[in-house]
Amino acid sequence: MLRLGKDYDIGTAVQYSDFTTAWVGKRISMHDCEGIDVVLIAGADGGGGTADPVPSLQQHTAYTGGTTADLATIDTIYRKSETLLDNDESWTETTQTAAAIMTAVAAEAEKQNIYVIHVEATSLDDGYSWISVNMADLAEAAKFGCAIYLKTGLKVQRTPANLGNLLRPGAANA
Repeated sequence: MLRLGKDYDIGTAVQYSDFTTAWVGKRISMHDCEGIDVVLIAGADGGGGTADPVPSLQQHTAYTGGTTADLATIDTIYRKSETLLDNDESWTETTQTAAAIMTAVAAEAEKQNIYVIHVEATSLDDGYSWISVNMADLAEAAKFGCAIYLKTGLKVQRTPANLGNLLRPGAANA
């Protein structure tokens, strides 16, 4: 049985991007779900740099504009890391004091990495219903990657073709 639409939906945070410049991820609504897994995929540093990705979470009161505030809920990070990811890696759990910025990762800039940060819908402050993930400027050798959102614990389950708008629930998909 297909799980897309039953157990999860997928949204874009940022398309394939150079992490040597800061970026602001797209917003996604936390309506109609229990949580979102933010999945960051980072390539190996292409020029001998030592900087690891430094993503941060924000919460928003509107799908565009509105009020933005840090979302200090990153306390557990799951990571797969290897010189060349080939699906034989194990997940490593790293913990840190809850913060809006991921800081507690091993220095592995020369490796390929997958990071997963879970955000519970109940962790947003009153009046906030959207989140985004942003990336600080690594300011050194080229490092590329992307980020996606996995919306989990869907409160309304549909066939994939009938899944709702992830930015503005209730609005027609573009």
